[in-house]
Amino acid sequence: MTPALAAFLLAPGLALGSFLNVVAARVPLRLSIVRPRSACPACGAPIGWRDNIPVLSYALLRGRCRACRSPIGLVYPLVEVATALLLAGCVLAFGASVRAAAAAVLCAALVVVTATDIAHRIVPNRVVLPAGVLVLAADTVAQPGYQWAAAAFGASLFLLIAALAYPGGMGMGDVKLAFLMGAGLGRTVPVALMLGMVLALVPSAVLMARHGAAARKMAIPFAPFLAAGSVVALFVGPSLLHLYLGLL
Repeated sequence: MTPALAAFLLAPGLALGSFLNVVAARVPLRLSIVRPRSACPACGAPIGWRDNIPVLSYALLRGRCRACRSPIGLVYPLVEVATALLLAGCVLAFGASVRAAAAAVLCAALVVVTATDIAHRIVPNRVVLPAGVLVLAADTVAQPGYQWAAAAFGASLFLLIAALAYPGGMGMGDVKLAFLMGAGLGRTVPVALMLGMVLALVPSAVLMARHGAAARKMAIPFAPFLAAGSVVALFVGPSLLHLYLGLL
């Protein structure tokens, strides 16, 4: 039943991903996510229903606006596909449960902040704070205990200390994102934080190799790496944590 439900949710997941594209595009600009209807950012032409079908429309239009032929970013279909796969993955991992719903909200928020941080260097409060509270409440209902709140506040405190010690390395948006991560991951949030930092070292090393000391003044978006670490921790975090503790 669970695999069938996960497969069934792929289509709604694509539709949700299309909506998350709207959220990611408008929230950083403080625009309504409801009105006006979606339009081409280049020419302003409204996007008709036939050009708004997730993934399919992008493929048929070959990644260009029907009206002005301006290129449409690959991020749009990637967000739709990622959302669908993550939603299905949450059901496969946790079944049809409150825990799965909390994981789905976590994943949806991670998709949005990844897109906004890449495009605008912003981790929107209007996304991470409501999502963090909702995920914390849902996880506490699903598995009563203090671990979710402790992980949420502990993770945000950890990044707050890091942000105060090295202000250029991360912003307060990342600190608030850590609260959401802890609320959704519980005791496996250290896995997500560690993976996020390790993954962020790769582009940092590339910048250092290319630009030398000047690379220290070049900021890279940190939220996508934290999001990637969170996804890994969500699905295989307990196994990784058990493996690590077994080596001690």
